[in-house]
Amino acid sequence: MIELHTVFSQKQRQALSKDLPTPLYFQLYKLLKNGILDGTFINGSQLPTEGQLSEEFGVSRITSKRAMDELAREGFVERQRGRGTHVTHESTTSPMHAPMVGLLQEIESIGQSSTAVTLQCRMARPPKKIRQLLGLAPEKQILQLRRVRQHDAIRFGYYSSWTRIVDLPEDPTVFEHTPRMTYFRSKGFRVSFIKQSLTACAANAEAAKALGVERGTALLSLTRLSFQNHHSQENPVDYLRVLYHPERFEYRIDMELDADT
Repeated sequence: MIELHTVFSQKQRQALSKDLPTPLYFQLYKLLKNGILDGTFINGSQLPTEGQLSEEFGVSRITSKRAMDELAREGFVERQRGRGTHVTHESTTSPMHAPMVGLLQEIESIGQSSTAVTLQCRMARPPKKIRQLLGLAPEKQILQLRRVRQHDAIRFGYYSSWTRIVDLPEDPTVFEHTPRMTYFRSKGFRVSFIKQSLTACAANAEAAKALGVERGTALLSLTRLSFQNHHSQENPVDYLRVLYHPERFEYRIDMELDADT
């Protein structure tokens, strides 16, 4: 059986709090589930008993039972009387087997299969970092857009963007039912080149509120800088950062390699 003190730090074991908006059982469930997903608790390993969880995390036995029952309900563990609770989840890697092309179209397809809530749509001065990336003068105002995307009422992505050469739309709600790039193309905006990076980050207060998660929650961060060709020169025109909730969204890149590769 796994000893919890060897897996979770003292700070993690004391992190469960009644002061948080999330119920105690769910906080414990999330902590254990993350341990299963990241391979800390491997398939077949036995988890501590409800009593041990209660003692280690300072919660009631009912709270521990609800957390374990939730894991069992989702198929992460199997509970058997007399044998304890064992992990049944098998970690797997995502497949990669189609062309790595159409990055902009991929984002558009997400827009077509989900709905958006516009949090902010205005002309504003970007922060210094964005001004430098887009080559803007300090006083220059450009289109700022903040949205949350959701599918079946579940918020999975927080979108923040700054865009040059596009004016403020007469109807800001256009971005709730039309993908950004689709709208931009209708206004003559054409992208010829993009730079994209993918990493992990912790949710700040703004992202946490938008996605309905706790501050510090691990998120998947996608950053994209788009360029437009003008007189044979690539000029940066659009900055987009998307924060995805990894339990609600999977970003998959499929690749098809040539036989000689």
